[in-house]
Amino acid sequence: MRDRRVVALWSLFSVLAAGSVALVTLRPDRLSDLHIYRGALLHLHAGRPLYEFVADNGGPFTYPPFAALVLWPVVAVPEGVVQAVWLALTCLAVVAIAVPVGRLLAASGPRRHLVVPLVACGLLLSAPVQSNLRFGQVSVFIVLLALLDATGAVPARLRGILVGVAAAVKLTPLLFVVYFLVVRRYRDAGRAVAAFLACGVVGVAVLPAESVTYWTEAMRNTSRIGNLASLGNQSMHGMLLRLGVGPASLPVLWAALVAVLCGVALLRARHLADTGRPGHAAVLVGCATVAASPVSWTHHQIWPVLAAMLLVGGVGITRRVAGAALLVAMVFSLGVLLAPVSTRPGVQFLLENARALGVVALCLTGFGGVAVAAARARRRTTPARAGLRVATTAVAALAFFAVQPLPAGADPTFKAYALSDVGNPRYFFVCRDAPSCAAYGTGAPVTFGVRTERTKVRVNGVVSPLVARLEYHSAPGGPPRQIPLLAAHAGTRVFSFRSATMTHGRLVAYAADGRAIATYAEELAAAVASAPPG
Repeated sequence: MRDRRVVALWSLFSVLAAGSVALVTLRPDRLSDLHIYRGALLHLHAGRPLYEFVADNGGPFTYPPFAALVLWPVVAVPEGVVQAVWLALTCLAVVAIAVPVGRLLAASGPRRHLVVPLVACGLLLSAPVQSNLRFGQVSVFIVLLALLDATGAVPARLRGILVGVAAAVKLTPLLFVVYFLVVRRYRDAGRAVAAFLACGVVGVAVLPAESVTYWTEAMRNTSRIGNLASLGNQSMHGMLLRLGVGPASLPVLWAALVAVLCGVALLRARHLADTGRPGHAAVLVGCATVAASPVSWTHHQIWPVLAAMLLVGGVGITRRVAGAALLVAMVFSLGVLLAPVSTRPGVQFLLENARALGVVALCLTGFGGVAVAAARARRRTTPARAGLRVATTAVAALAFFAVQPLPAGADPTFKAYALSDVGNPRYFFVCRDAPSCAAYGTGAPVTFGVRTERTKVRVNGVVSPLVARLEYHSAPGGPPRQIPLLAAHAGTRVFSFRSATMTHGRLVAYAADGRAIATYAEELAAAVASAPPG
């Protein structure tokens, strides 16, 4: 019976893997990042600079020169073969990650043989792994190298080397070097640094010009990676951008928060390692790399999935509920899924940034003192009392965010009004008829007025003939909302919409050729400050 269950679970994993791969291959943009790697290397092979390459979708090559050497085989065979092999290796990497994590979960469990395939199935279904499959990303392999090294799965004389190699391909695993020092694994730290430097030297020797470009220019130019304020970037840096932190104060604030978060996470990790849980410690440090990095796209976020699984398999209702909540956030995009029922911008902000907030909380709490909880398992509270505590905490957190004036990318209060609403003076208060609209226009691309209500702000105005499209952004990184331009009166086009707050709002007018001809951000905020109540 036991063997049959194991076979059934691995069969389920195979079906899920085959289905995931099939869905990826049906996409017209399948493995787009792998396409960028291949295109960049062909660009380099043709004698052109590696970091000047831009793919059809606008993506550049963003990794160190050593990564280009590691990826060089992708240009040796047809792209279809590369894609098939890459997808297969990604699925195998998921299994390889599931083995040490499954062993951590089943260290003392009676059904340890079932845990590894369960972890593999859960990991495969998570958004980060699906994103790795979809884009053809290297992130899953970076996590595998760092996890095997940090958990001691490699021979003692080789420990640290995998972290060094991983960091030479993608810099974030360098935090594991600090972790090795904190837990007094000095030889492992030395080997990691030596491997990192050796890989860097190889990169310089083979690609000297590209090495100079990367280490002096490309590495610091994070704007090459994309819009860092978008909701896909679930790092502290991305969340600060979405909060509207200004460019002057952002670097200092971000660096300070990263220092605090990494410092606390490393101390928590040392405690876990000292109390016999080096696997938990390694996953916690991995989560810190996700939170601290300037850019943490979905495919980078495998570490939080592993952390959620360890919490679910931990001791105590609080930790299991927290792990389940984090796992749900890592499988589903809560900001998209629950936007229709999210009635407050603060709640929507919580949902949109659930992954970032969850990882930050995990780094600060260190699995909620899981090592201490394991030692005190016999003295834990009753399930009913623990459940009440969890429910109370959840309601309090939800209430806290509900009353905060936080900028939500998908503003749940937003609504743009249609031609049938023009006669309503509550919506069209500055441009009610043809004479008032004609008198209100100033010749500027957009002229508008603002009224405030208790839970929303209304904007009504007119546009000049130069404006072909009008969009409103409720928050940095949020998706643009199309504002209908209504030909309600002869010779005049009007518009009206509402939003929860204009604190971070931005109104952009576009010409017929797609050029942005006017942007109103400070003007919106100033108009709200001086607006009469509705």
